[in-house]
Amino acid sequence: MPVSVFNLNGEKVKEIELPSIFEMEIRPDIIRRAYLSQLTARIQPQGRNPLAGLRTSAESWGAGHGVARVPRFKGRGYPAASRAARAVMAVGGVKTKVPRSWKRIRERVNKKERKLAILSAIAATSKIELVGSKHRIGDIKHMPIVLSNELENIKKTSKLYTLMIKLGLGEELDRNKKRFGKIRAGRGKMRGRVRQRAKGPLIIYLKEGSYISRAARNIPGVEAVALRNLSVIHLAPGGVPGRLTLWTEGALSSLEEVMGFA
Repeated sequence: MPVSVFNLNGEKVKEIELPSIFEMEIRPDIIRRAYLSQLTARIQPQGRNPLAGLRTSAESWGAGHGVARVPRFKGRGYPAASRAARAVMAVGGVKTKVPRSWKRIRERVNKKERKLAILSAIAATSKIELVGSKHRIGDIKHMPIVLSNELENIKKTSKLYTLMIKLGLGEELDRNKKRFGKIRAGRGKMRGRVRQRAKGPLIIYLKEGSYISRAARNIPGVEAVALRNLSVIHLAPGGVPGRLTLWTEGALSSLEEVMGFA
């Protein structure tokens, strides 16, 4: 399938053929599994000491003393004597349903399954109906958007922003800007998720350390990633395929080689 290549002025300069990866079947189920696997891999296991609240020789007095039959500290003549211990409702006692460090958090997937998920997510970026359901693409009729290799040398955020406007992504950039910094509703504000971030266009380039990564980081919602670092996390935010992507010509021509697609 032919696709247009644009220069830094937003003008069409030539057409190239898309790699055969973009003709693959899209598997949302496998993409979702791979996404959850990578997402849960970031979580650090944490738990409580199994003996917490139980390091005491407290014993119950039993019946017939006119007090509750909870374990109590032994002895007399000091402040903690006869105070309840060990029990769930006692101060410093054992807790119920505490986190355990051995809990299975990460969902693991096979290597071939992970590779299939990445290839399938790449193929989904060329489906105009999937991309249009997640992003505001205006009058754009073909996906993905391919740019010349000069894109990697852009140093200024303003220049990249202007280029994306010329490509017809102004409405999408406005959507991301409105969502940027929006304060989340509910309890999540107290758990390190105060502000929401919208996911916008993804720029995929070939050479690691290119200037484009710095130019893109200050535009709300826009991400830039080198081809060798590409993952399902980038291609399918939330486990849903169809992210709006901008490829450099070099990254597109090296796609099958880097991904090991035969």
